[in-house]
Amino acid sequence: MAYRFLVKDIAFQAGLSTATVDRVLNGRPGVRQQTELRVKAAIAELEKQQAGAMDSGRMLAIDIVMETPQRFSDTVRTAFEAEMAAFLPGVFRCRFHFAEVMKPAEMVQLLDRIRLRGTHGIVLKAPDVAEVATAVARLDAAGIPVVTLVTDLPNSARITYAGADNRAAGETAAYLIGEVLGNRGGKVLVTLSSGRFRGEEEREIGFRRVIRAYYPKIGITEISEGHGTDAATGTLAAAALAADPTINAVYSIGGGNRAVLAAFDAAKRPVGVFVAHDLDADNRTLLAARRIGFVLHHDLRTDARSAFRAIMSRASASGRAVPASLSSVEIVTPYNMPAGD
Repeated sequence: MAYRFLVKDIAFQAGLSTATVDRVLNGRPGVRQQTELRVKAAIAELEKQQAGAMDSGRMLAIDIVMETPQRFSDTVRTAFEAEMAAFLPGVFRCRFHFAEVMKPAEMVQLLDRIRLRGTHGIVLKAPDVAEVATAVARLDAAGIPVVTLVTDLPNSARITYAGADNRAAGETAAYLIGEVLGNRGGKVLVTLSSGRFRGEEEREIGFRRVIRAYYPKIGITEISEGHGTDAATGTLAAAALAADPTINAVYSIGGGNRAVLAAFDAAKRPVGVFVAHDLDADNRTLLAARRIGFVLHHDLRTDARSAFRAIMSRASASGRAVPASLSSVEIVTPYNMPAGD
């Protein structure tokens, strides 16, 4: 296999040992096909990054670690790759670690492995639990900056948060639903992927506050722990609809929107208004078809840029304090949907 990158760079990108990569590159026996595919994918990623990189300037290799549904991780990858190609004067190389469901112990093991291998920084979407905060503290002690993405770990040693104001986003969702339902009232099905994520909790808190204060005729039913996957979220939504005939609206915090709509269809129940988050591929299609009414969108490229700047600042400055950077939330309808990347 021909290649033009250092073995250690390929190993870093692939998340493998240099010995394993060397065996793959030299066609030695005893290598699994999956491992060979990882090496090929790493080389392809390096070639793509090199094509858009500047010859001058410092190269910073960082890791993007996320527990999130694939439809959102695909959107994040696209945003980071686009911003990586455009970001100046620094040149970033990103290695992505995505899983739809990850136990806290697995997340900690991954973070510790990255710390021991070495990195210039980590961008992290993780549950706000003590084990993860402790792993972040170990990263900070090792001089590795951590930026939280879209959901925060405020009691950890992370250097900053990049994302939207989640509480304000929840308040905005409550306003939209409240104004649409008006005096009809009813009940909103609020869907969370998991109660372990601070960002989702803050959206729910903001939503409940505004509903309680300004729309007292509207009730709330919550489902959680579907992890944003269609199968689990759909099962939870179907059970909620069967138990409560007054549910007539949805605020989707955690995703799985196709499955939620399928549950309403199966129950032959109308959806008075549906508010979702993020312009991923599913939500673009559902919004264009008017299956959902509003998407609360924030620019992930702005979040990527904020993360890059924070990591560069930590790499070049003696101080560690980096101000939080909040991206604005946009209300997207079928008529003002921005073009996809």
